[in-house]
Amino acid sequence: MIAPVPFSGRILCNLDSALGEGPTFDPGSGTAWWFNITGQELHELHIESGRKAVHPLPFLGSVLAVIDPARQLIASDQGLFLRDTKSGKLSPFALLEDKPVNRSNDGRVHPSGALWIGTMGRGAEKHSGSIYHVAGNRVTKLYGNISIPNAICFSPDGATAYFADTDVNHLMRVDIDPATALPTGDVVVLADESSSPGGLDGAVCDADGLIWNARWGASSVDVYKPDGQKIARYAVPATQPSCPAFFGAKADRLLVTSAWQGMDGTARAADPDAGKTFDLGIEVKGRFEPAFLL
Repeated sequence: MIAPVPFSGRILCNLDSALGEGPTFDPGSGTAWWFNITGQELHELHIESGRKAVHPLPFLGSVLAVIDPARQLIASDQGLFLRDTKSGKLSPFALLEDKPVNRSNDGRVHPSGALWIGTMGRGAEKHSGSIYHVAGNRVTKLYGNISIPNAICFSPDGATAYFADTDVNHLMRVDIDPATALPTGDVVVLADESSSPGGLDGAVCDADGLIWNARWGASSVDVYKPDGQKIARYAVPATQPSCPAFFGAKADRLLVTSAWQGMDGTARAADPDAGKTFDLGIEVKGRFEPAFLL
């Protein structure tokens, strides 16, 4: 059992989300972006000035990828959309799947510019989801029969992908082509957390290849070596941390979203910071999220 490092950070945003998810940082504008999925909101926070904006969405968005200063890609329950960064105008881009019961969930951009994005049932129905590879407007299904896809991230050299099904609580790895982000090997279990409290949620991989995973239900961000060994745990002042992202001028800080989804009044009263967004307060060797190649 690894003792958690006490929280030494700060609340980055006090505005709470029912399901805060999908954070990313755009170094070009110095802006952090994340979603309140069930609230159909896109949150924007300029880190240096503290300027905050909340953009209502006509769908359940979960992942944002920067394309260039003028455009973003958003994954949602209605497919992929292009978003004009300045005006917020949305344009349909590609369909992920024809399955109305599903919505998008976790995803990351690979160094090649391709996107891995997962889908899941709106009620977390068993085996309803999949993981897709998106290169330009070409969508390829990689893995099916997944209940809650999470922890999608990539090694610094782009040769390894990681992901999890939170329902099973196995952290998985697979060899991939660094030039395309398409799998070249079999999926293997990297870490079996099925008997541990909490669920494997969103993750990022740092410049040293360490995997930083938000532990839903366990008030922590856990750190794994590429061989699956857990080496550290950092406390988060919310029971349901959902996803981390590197941010700051040098990508040397860690942002963590959280959620109060599923909590009754008593649970929320006992967890007053649930749904808020945090700066973990430690120095990390992060990497900026690559741009989506269009």
